[in-house]
Amino acid sequence: MKYISETTDFQLKNSVVTIGKFDGLHIGHQMLIDHVLELKKQGYQSVMFTFSLHPNNLFNEQETRLIYTNDEKFQKLKEEGLDVLIAYPFTKTTAALEPEEFIKRVLVEQCDVKKIIVGNDFKFGKNGRGNVDMLIQYSKQYDYDVYAYEKVEYEDEIVSATRVREAIREGRMEEVTKMLGRPYSVIGEVVHGQKLGRTIGIPTINIHPEEGKLLPPNGVYSATVEIDGIEYPGVTNIGYKPTVGDKNKLGVETYIIDYQGDLYGKILEVKLYHFLRPEQKFNSLEELKNQLHADVDHALEKYNTVKG
Repeated sequence: MKYISETTDFQLKNSVVTIGKFDGLHIGHQMLIDHVLELKKQGYQSVMFTFSLHPNNLFNEQETRLIYTNDEKFQKLKEEGLDVLIAYPFTKTTAALEPEEFIKRVLVEQCDVKKIIVGNDFKFGKNGRGNVDMLIQYSKQYDYDVYAYEKVEYEDEIVSATRVREAIREGRMEEVTKMLGRPYSVIGEVVHGQKLGRTIGIPTINIHPEEGKLLPPNGVYSATVEIDGIEYPGVTNIGYKPTVGDKNKLGVETYIIDYQGDLYGKILEVKLYHFLRPEQKFNSLEELKNQLHADVDHALEKYNTVKG
């Protein structure tokens, strides 16, 4: 899979393109991706066109944290089978591009687009003036087809990245899984920690989440980690490890049940399924050890429930 990031200089051929923010790759986004992959079978180059910066983060003071960062998105989309991910620079210059110019210069000339797949509320170009009607208006002139999809619902409400983010912030991971169509996850390189877990018989891996990544509440979660094609259950702590950790450094620390091996430097995906308990400080390492063993039992119970 080709990853085009932070540049406006690229050239594609004979492409089917789905366009949007795609924060979360939720079940509504998945519907668009599935259509792209179906058209890929007809010989088109399959492309997701998104942006290097969430549009809200250019114009608003309050940062919108991302369900999946662009690097995580790339890792997830490789599994889907898409050919190209474009993380187009979103700056004041590119945001000011007139929608007609975006169609002509970017979609037609650079992407050589033949099929465009979007949500029916898709907006683009300066001041969001471009929409599905405009894409259709220019389709005959530039010889492409437009497919616009209705929003997908879960429990009688539209699935949106905003709704998914709210559920993540509240630790409602079961709902998050339903709306994403997969468990929420953190993807990153395994780095060295304090190695304290080894001394109490519970060795862990540590991942530092990317800047701008949205995390659920600090606490302990049931999790899985896939290593060399094998899925292992685990227990993940998100937070500052108040008993032994650095109160200024937020981390994602996972004990992988029944796994032994050196994982330093590997890129792994930690999937979260259930919130087990809040993060807490213990009076001794022995108390911490006893609680971690209880967490393992609880996580295995949850894992067996999920896997049937």
